[in-house]
Amino acid sequence: MSFLPADAPTGRLLGRIALVGAGPGAADLLTLRALERLRTADVVFYDRLVDPAVLALTPARKVFVGKEVGANSWPQTRINAVIVAAALAGLRVVRLKSGDPSVFGRASEELEAARLAGIPVEIVPGITAASAAAASLCRPLTERGQTERLLIATATCRPGAVAKVAAGFSAGSTLVLYMAMHRLAEVEVELLAAGAPADCNVDIVQHVETSSERHLQSRLQGMAQAASAAGLGNPAIVLVCWPLAESVRMPAEFQKLALCVTDSSRI
Repeated sequence: MSFLPADAPTGRLLGRIALVGAGPGAADLLTLRALERLRTADVVFYDRLVDPAVLALTPARKVFVGKEVGANSWPQTRINAVIVAAALAGLRVVRLKSGDPSVFGRASEELEAARLAGIPVEIVPGITAASAAAASLCRPLTERGQTERLLIATATCRPGAVAKVAAGFSAGSTLVLYMAMHRLAEVEVELLAAGAPADCNVDIVQHVETSSERHLQSRLQGMAQAASAAGLGNPAIVLVCWPLAESVRMPAEFQKLALCVTDSSRI
């Protein structure tokens, strides 16, 4: 497959690759550097969760290389090969990833492929979904004296990994899970088994920073059932807060609100 334009001059210099973070959804959350790379790219290889409004900002040729759990139509080795081939053809390549390329974005494999081929490569950071979800809830991920430790993990992991994540969760922590909805019952069981209080606050944000964003507030015990009843699934961010002070947890009078899901409104 050739990505070199038909009218491109012969003898072009070696191209370059930029791994660019598209942010969680909304185009206005792009960084200025990301926008500049998109506007000057020759070809953009983009992921499944990149918002169409972001793609509209680039005049470059756009190639979908999205992956999905259980449906890897574009295996990582093939993605590595095509971005390297395009750069070797002299093109300015943008590998556009949702969120931040360095957070569960498999950036290391693409960096290594570029370096082995001798291609200049850079990472342009983006806003990761954990930060965007917390901001959408208008809550900090950490709070002095209450939650001074932040754990970020993915549930698209090997068997037994959820238990290891749970073992690292302790009082004074906020746990953020990416792509965890299909294993939410397992997460709940493992966190409770590891000693997390049943009344830990849980917030689930689906489709972060998009027009279809939804929120669910629950407690740790019962969160899987609540999410299932609400019809929530991936892509979503799960935030579990275990503060040091008992008073910070969700008051009992709000327990009935735990099953209430509302569509977010834009300001």
